[in-house]
Amino acid sequence: MSGGERLVGDLPQRDASEIAGEIAADETLLVSGFGSVGYPKEVPLALADSNRDLSLTVISGGSVGNEIDSELVKADAIDRRYPYQARPPAREAVNTREMAFKDRNISTLGDEIQYSEITDGGTAVVEALAVGTDWLIPTTSIGQTPAFVESADRIIVELNRSVPTAVRRFHDIYRLGKPPNRNPIPLADPGERIGDEQIEFDASKLAGVVETDRRDQPYEFRDPTDDDRTIASNLGTFLENEVRRSPLFEESLRIQFGVGSLGNALMSALGDADLGGRDLIYFGEVIQDGLLDLLDEEKLSAASATSLALSSEGQEQLFNNVDRYAENVVLRPGDLSNSPTLINRFGVVAVNSALEMDLFGHVNSTHLNGTRMMNGIGGSADFNRHSPVAVLALPSTAADGEISRIVPMVPHVDHTEHDIEVVVTEQGVADLRGKSPEETATALIKNCAHPDYRENLQEYLNRGLDSAGHVPHDIETALDWHVNRT
Repeated sequence: MSGGERLVGDLPQRDASEIAGEIAADETLLVSGFGSVGYPKEVPLALADSNRDLSLTVISGGSVGNEIDSELVKADAIDRRYPYQARPPAREAVNTREMAFKDRNISTLGDEIQYSEITDGGTAVVEALAVGTDWLIPTTSIGQTPAFVESADRIIVELNRSVPTAVRRFHDIYRLGKPPNRNPIPLADPGERIGDEQIEFDASKLAGVVETDRRDQPYEFRDPTDDDRTIASNLGTFLENEVRRSPLFEESLRIQFGVGSLGNALMSALGDADLGGRDLIYFGEVIQDGLLDLLDEEKLSAASATSLALSSEGQEQLFNNVDRYAENVVLRPGDLSNSPTLINRFGVVAVNSALEMDLFGHVNSTHLNGTRMMNGIGGSADFNRHSPVAVLALPSTAADGEISRIVPMVPHVDHTEHDIEVVVTEQGVADLRGKSPEETATALIKNCAHPDYRENLQEYLNRGLDSAGHVPHDIETALDWHVNRT
């Protein structure tokens, strides 16, 4: 592709309504998108407006926009959804069980699709900034689009003219081989490039190209709270001490943050940490506004992710300075951005949040009261499990202080006691490395729980200590805190 060329070759240009009418009522749609950007818009809207009796299975690389997880859901068009959703209509349909939902880890999703563990074939509907007879260039996210394109029986491309063609400069698309002959990933540094800017496919699969200029819905970050700022300060102090203590960080600190307002606030605050002249490198899932600010301040050496999940201001900041950011920003497929091998190889410090944590180190990221699904696990398990230092950062309370996020026992476990090393709240830091269950509980009560709840938590621990067992639970009252919320 040269210059501003977007349509290259003799391509079947189609109307969204026309091509949507050719999609089977019970089709599996493999849609691009991650971090609510880079997803198709016109074809899902056409399906939602078609007044057909649809029972679609929709699989995305990560979160997508309202065109899919609101409009298609409200049209009662989705029967089954994988692996993540973040819009109120989708969440409600999941929790009323009107829409079947399966939560999955990001790193393995491509393999699960490609090797028919979840689906066999289907139609890939993907957004691109340019397309040819047998190739396409993604827009603002990559996610699992390469695996989807390779696995699908048919491909529909939405050519989005609102995304500058220069965005292709971020892309580094490398495909993993098929097990058991999969070669090692030849990536020695997070800022290195080993792939291409485009995704190739069998030309016979291309069913049509639909043109659009509809922009991604921008990510909306809330203003940082006082608790956010204190959590960020506590995290910064911990990292300053950690880089001085650990030989893992003699030259650089490699770090990941979960997507969201707290993660964005933590990214921004990291620029104030004294890292002793060490390079700061980001290796994670999403590029958020805070990372652009760190790049502008020349406090970040490289940023590797799979999605540009930015606010409207962040989008303008990026699009107006693509050449400048392309020197440091790399977008990769989700099976590389979340690769356990690469997380381990680079020694990435994982910083993720959650709904709650219990006294003995188990974490609930997804289900309120153990039953009501929020969004999904996303990539947090990929990073927590394989990081040398996995940090859980969260406020000590929710609902204006009415609910403690440190609880006796979580009613749903996404990350076990083996996955989290350090906990940071606005109250302080608990380093859980090497601690027994009793020591873990004591550290969390003393350093991370809100003062309003420390006495009750200590009483619970004391009751558990009166009984025998390695983990001092008082099983009779373990879930009382959750029962009494409802």
